[in-house]
Amino acid sequence: MSTPDLAGFGPDDLPDLAGRRALVTGANSGIGFHTARALAEHGAEVVLAVRNVEAGREAAVKLPGVTSVEELDLASQKSIHRFADRFEGALDVLVNNAGVMTPPKYRATEDGHELQFGTNHLGHFALTGLLLPHLLQAPAPRVVPVASVAHHRGDESVLEGNPESSYNASHDYGNSKLANLLFAHELHRRVTEAGSRLVVSAAHPGVSATNLVTSPDGMGANPVVRRIAPFVLPILMQSAAAGANPSLWAATYGEPGAYVGPQRMAEARGQLGDAKQSKHARNADLARRLWEISEEKTGVHFDLGV
Repeated sequence: MSTPDLAGFGPDDLPDLAGRRALVTGANSGIGFHTARALAEHGAEVVLAVRNVEAGREAAVKLPGVTSVEELDLASQKSIHRFADRFEGALDVLVNNAGVMTPPKYRATEDGHELQFGTNHLGHFALTGLLLPHLLQAPAPRVVPVASVAHHRGDESVLEGNPESSYNASHDYGNSKLANLLFAHELHRRVTEAGSRLVVSAAHPGVSATNLVTSPDGMGANPVVRRIAPFVLPILMQSAAAGANPSLWAATYGEPGAYVGPQRMAEARGQLGDAKQSKHARNADLARRLWEISEEKTGVHFDLGV
C-alpha cells in the first residue's frame, strides 16, 4: 500500500495492521480511545493501558478484534514497573497518549513529582524504557510520543520538574508537553546513533473535545468547568476522533524524527502537516540534559543494543 497524502489523511487510509500489536495509554476515552479503535479496525491487536480498568473494559467491548485491558497508572513508578514486568511478547507500536492537564493546585505523584511532569513525561519515559526489549522484538517497531501545541508555553525550567514553589498550572503543563517533544527528539537521536530499527515519530492532536478538560485531576477540579465543558467543548473544539488522526499517522506512516499536527487555526484543527516547534523543543542540549535528569528520577535506562 502506497503512503497516503498527509494533508488528507484519515483512519480509512490506515494500512492492514493484521499481525501487529499496539499499546495505547489512556485508551478508555477521548483521543486514546479513537486511536485504539482505528488501529483495531485495521487488524491490530490492541492493548488498552489504563488507570481505570473498569472504564477500560467498557471501552474494549466497543472495539473489534483482539483487545486486552491492563492496569497502568503513569503517576506511579511502581505501577509502571508492575505493568512492564507482566508484559509479554513483541510490541509493534507504543502510543504514549495519556496525560493530565492543568490541575488548578499543585499536586504530587506518590513518587514526589509534580503530577503533570510525573505523569505526562516521567511516566511515559519509564514505560518506554521498560518496554524497549519488547519493541525491539518487533520487525518494525514505533514509538509515538503525543505532545501538544501547549509545549510553546514551556521553557528551560522544564529541567526543574515543575517545583511546588513556582507552580503555575498552564506553564507547567506546557513544560510537561515540551518534555514529551524533547524526549521524542532525544530518543530519535539515540536510536539513530545506535543503528536501531526503532522509529520515533511524534504528534500533537490540536485542540480537541476530550475528557482531559473535565478530568478531576486537571481543569475538571473546578466544578464550573466540569459542568459546562460537555456543552461548550463540541462547539469550540474539533472532535476527539479528529484529534486521533496525527497519532494514527505517526503510528503507521510517520517519518523518523517527525512531528505532525493540524495546520489550521494556530494548529488547533484541520488537515495534517509538519507541526511548528518552539526554540526550546529544538534545543538538543536541553533534550540531553532532560534525558539525564529523567534517568535519575526514574532509575530507568534505555538499552538500545541491536
